[in-house]
Amino acid sequence: MEIDRKFVNVLILGVAFMLIFTAFQTMGNIQQTVIKSITQEDPSFIADGFTSLAIIYAVLSISNWISPSIISVIGPKWSMIVGGFFYSLYIGSFFLQQSWALYTCSALLGFGAALIWTGQGNYLTLNSDGTNISRNSGVFWAVFQCSFLFGNLFVFFLFQGREQIDQHTRTILYAVLLVVGFLGLVMLVILPAMKDSDASRNTPKSEDGVVSTRGAQAPQGPLDAFLRSIKLFFTKDMGLLSVAFFYIGIEYSFLSGVYSPSIGFTLEFEDSKRLVGLSGIFIGVGEIAGGALFGILGSKTVRYGRDPIILTGFLTQALGFFLIFLNIPNNAPFGDTTDTGFITSSPFVAIFSSFLVAFGDACFNTQVYSILGGIYPNDSAPAFALFKFVSSMASAASFFYSPYIGIHPQLIIIGILLLAGTVCFWLVEWRSVYKRAHLIETSNPDSAVDKDFD
Repeated sequence: MEIDRKFVNVLILGVAFMLIFTAFQTMGNIQQTVIKSITQEDPSFIADGFTSLAIIYAVLSISNWISPSIISVIGPKWSMIVGGFFYSLYIGSFFLQQSWALYTCSALLGFGAALIWTGQGNYLTLNSDGTNISRNSGVFWAVFQCSFLFGNLFVFFLFQGREQIDQHTRTILYAVLLVVGFLGLVMLVILPAMKDSDASRNTPKSEDGVVSTRGAQAPQGPLDAFLRSIKLFFTKDMGLLSVAFFYIGIEYSFLSGVYSPSIGFTLEFEDSKRLVGLSGIFIGVGEIAGGALFGILGSKTVRYGRDPIILTGFLTQALGFFLIFLNIPNNAPFGDTTDTGFITSSPFVAIFSSFLVAFGDACFNTQVYSILGGIYPNDSAPAFALFKFVSSMASAASFFYSPYIGIHPQLIIIGILLLAGTVCFWLVEWRSVYKRAHLIETSNPDSAVDKDFD
């Protein structure tokens, strides 16, 4: 039986990201809780977790404009390795317990995140074609999101019975996460190097299965990659997708950086700090379930379109956000509170909501990867960079206003964007289906490349 080496590359890529983001996403999930504990011991430490995350995503948003140019020079593999190094540096900054170190490494991480995520999207596309991009996206997402499960399972037991996270516990936390992140870097090193020119040695297929030469193009230089990103940004499809990207950035920042700490600050829950880790675990379960399910159904996604999966994501997230609105007190993001929500605050509802929102997040993200890899096979690096630019800009905005706006107004903003993002994604999917049908009729696959820029 012949081994599908490109699928093996996707699996290794998923494991590498799972390890790196076990460190980062676990830290992001509990960062505000940990920083509050440090401040109680050392009042001179005035850093804020939301500000740190806002800096990360603001720099990430800007850096996405230059990441395709860097990738065109050093390739996606080494871009991901450089980016992964900055993730480890960020975790290491917590050992110093200095505000300047945290904020400086947050900015460096923002630059590194642009490299690692644009490189990941490019590398995934180079190892996929129109017939398996949905499968590969789902498999990558399921493996990658195990980071939420393993990291927060560790936190769940480490924080057991602790109302305050003391220095010894924090040191164990930082050390374990740093080692795990380094192992992820090792996995990236063993990946085979690939560039866009590698695609020209293959005969890729478009989403309808028609053999095409769409993957074959001359390698782009740094300036060409930058200009291509600008041109792509002002196309109709990318304009519509940007609304969905903006929503994904807002909801993911809420899920990963605001909601779990809010559970920990809700003292109506027994052992609320421990629930932070449990919330993270069920975020991971939801993300893994969504990614695995849509990875298995990847071939059917190509056949029937992405609309059913997007509708599933819309419904599960709408229900999850509504339950959070009822269950969590409005002032929970600001610190410990004895208030209750509109209903008696229930740990079960809180954790179930984590699962629902995460499952919906997997629906949206796997289909974004699928549609970008499907309709922009020749411009995967710029396309994924623009995805991260818009979503990161949204995440930065979310983390900037989160310390000042209660959880209920945040949920109203998210609800409006959920509806708008879903509609815009459907419009792009409809345009994509129409183009594929026209492509088959004309039997001219190469014409689809030019139509991406209408």
